[in-house]
Amino acid sequence: MSQQQIAADSKVTLHFAIKLEDGSVVDSNFEGPAATFVVGDGQLLPGFETALLGMKAGEEAIYDIAPEQGFGMPNPNNMQRINREQFGDMALEPGLVISFADAGNGELPGVIAEFNDSKVMVDFNHPLAGKNLKFEVKIIDVN
Repeated sequence: MSQQQIAADSKVTLHFAIKLEDGSVVDSNFEGPAATFVVGDGQLLPGFETALLGMKAGEEAIYDIAPEQGFGMPNPNNMQRINREQFGDMALEPGLVISFADAGNGELPGVIAEFNDSKVMVDFNHPLAGKNLKFEVKIIDVN
């Protein structure tokens, strides 16, 4: 095992978990194979990468990630009012996640926030926007 510290462009193999403040797990690979990424390759948000800088193989830590370093704060511009008729006969309920096509024909998930007979308010913010997160890591290797 190398005793190299994690720095820009380091290849890092790790186990991680992302949890909400109440301890519920959003994502984790502790039960499966470790993940490998290169610092700065865009696989991890910069706030998560920054937390890892200076760590070495064998180290474990839990970091608090504020919304500004994680998935950002909810943006009011990401709340869209859409005509109810565009949903056809679909049964709507608050919290329902629907996949929409974005400008590039990619998939964009939206969450039904509220609706009435004529309009539907859809939240296109990331589900983790505005949330304080716990980032638990165990570094396996650093190259």
